[in-house]
Parts: sequence; structure tokens; C-alpha cells
Amino acid sequence: MDSIISNPVLTLVIPCYNEEEVLPETISRLTAILEELTESQLISKHSKMLFVDDGSRDQTWDIIASYNLKNPFVSGLKLAKNAGHQNALLSGLMEAKKNSDCVISVDADLQDDLNAIREFIIKFNEGNDIVYGVRKSRTTDTFFKRSTAQGFYRLMSKMGVNIVYNHADYRLMSKRVLQELSNFKEVNLFLRGLVPLIGYKSTEVYYDRHERFAGESKYPLKKMLAFAFDGITSFSVTPIRLISAVGFGMFGISLLIAAYTLISKFLGTTVWGWSSLMLSIWFIGGLQLVALGLIGEYIGKIYKEVKQRPKYIIETILESQSTLDTENTKKVNNSEREAVAVQ
Repeated sequence: MDSIISNPVLTLVIPCYNEEEVLPETISRLTAILEELTESQLISKHSKMLFVDDGSRDQTWDIIASYNLKNPFVSGLKLAKNAGHQNALLSGLMEAKKNSDCVISVDADLQDDLNAIREFIIKFNEGNDIVYGVRKSRTTDTFFKRSTAQGFYRLMSKMGVNIVYNHADYRLMSKRVLQELSNFKEVNLFLRGLVPLIGYKSTEVYYDRHERFAGESKYPLKKMLAFAFDGITSFSVTPIRLISAVGFGMFGISLLIAAYTLISKFLGTTVWGWSSLMLSIWFIGGLQLVALGLIGEYIGKIYKEVKQRPKYIIETILESQSTLDTENTKKVNNSEREAVAVQ
């Protein structure tokens, strides 16, 4: 960062999808943390929580709205329909950057260690624009989930994608990081890969991940696989290049098969038409894979550039009392300046 900000305004962005069972406890714990950080003068009294309702079908939004009336830290953002975790998170980040010095994204299920938030702020005050929350271990995961997750991170790394190992979406970002993030226009979002591309000073905070407090996971196997595939295809054209390599390999094999079929024909060990059939299948098949790979190479690049559809649509915004107090203070200060100028 260009300069250290004393008592930064912090916004916690919490995407929610059908989280009615865990939300009251989440609000209670986050409120306690914000109060403690405020009393310690590590953050501004105008800090807040921003809950993003990603088209929930239960009472999630009603709970957010009710706490907004009685808890000065609670604000809400309701999307018009389910946009997916990454888009819901992005909508909260873009809204939060308007009145925040730094933003921490955290899931509502209380699996991330909320005590790490204090360490995030300390690292931010030391001059880091990005602080990644990284899991110490995956002992709480099943063998299948642990193996597939670690395999995914290794695969992404081998494909040349700069990604923080064992980091999900528990991170702190400064205001200028969020400004740069807003310049990324792609629709197929994979924030774990986008944030490291920004390149500002960063560090890591290690924490232990807990069991889910209540409710069910919103990421079953099908969604996890789709998320992993989106991450791979958003940041690497290696799969397409692999198809090209397979195509050239098949073309090379077809030349060997051609030699074999011609020798077999001259030796008289083949039936009528067998040689021409084998040559056609292998040769044309190899050419087709080469052609598809080359076309795919260009489509992959075009695909990265033209994704311009809206990522989310906001239906309702509920401001926290701390934000309203900040805006009222600004209005008073502006009125005082105008009065002085008139005098």
C-alpha cells in the first residue's frame, strides 16, 4: 500500500444461499469480533458486515432484514436471482469497496476460523494489500474431498495458473485491489485465480478449518466438479493444446499404420478393401483432431475476450447504521464547507 491507514473501515462480505439455520449464530459471532476490533482501535467504528443473499429460497433475506433494524453493523444486498457463489461474492465486493478501506470475504457456514480476522487486519496494517487465508491442513475433510481438492490445486499449478495452495475465498483485499479487480470484465469468474493476477503486496495467514456449524453444504460433488472445470477453462488453454498434441500423435500413428497396411497388402495377408479402410480411418481421424485442436486454440482465446454478460443483478440494498452515520457526517461536513465559502 502507498501508506498505512490507521483505523481502516472494514467490511465483511458474506455470501449467503439458504443459510437460515446458521445465519443468527454467524451474525452474533461476527458482531463480537467487530466490537472487539473496534474497541482495540484496529478498525473504524464505521465498519460493517454485508450479507449478500444469492437468491435464497428460505428465510435468509428476512433474517438479514430483521437484524439490519437492530444491529448497527448489519447491511444486506439481495440479488434478483441465484447468480452463483462467485458472482454473489463479487457483487458484495464491488458494493463494499465504495465505503471501505479493506474488505474481508468469508463464508456464512462458520467453517473458516473467524479469529483469523484480527490477524488479517494486523497484516493489512503492516502494508499488505492482499491477505490470503490458507488452511493448515484438511483433516476435517473426507478422504475423497481431500484427495480431489489437493489434486485440483496441483493440476492448476502444472497448467501455469498462479493459485494459492489450500486457499478458498477467505481473504482480505484493500480498496485499490478491489478497484483493479473491477477492471476484470470476464463473466466466467474464478476469483481464486483472478486475485493473484493483480500482483500487489500479499501475505498469508494460516488457520484451522472447522466443521459446518449448521445446515448442509451448498457445494455437492456436482457443483464442485463444475467449479473446478470453470477454473481450469477460465485460466488455461492447456486442455485444448492437449487435444492438438493428441491429434498430431494420432496423425503420426496413422503414418505407421499406413506403412503396416501397405506392407501387409504387398505380402498378400489382407482381404480386399482392408488397407484403404484402415488408412482412411486413421489418417482422417488424426487430421480431424489436429483441425479441432487448432480451431479450439483460437476459440479459447476468443472465449476469454468476449464474455461480457452481466454477472449479477441487484434487487435490494440495506445500508447498515454505521454506513448511514458516515454518509450523514459527510453531508454535515460538506454543508459546513459550503457555509464557510458563502461567508
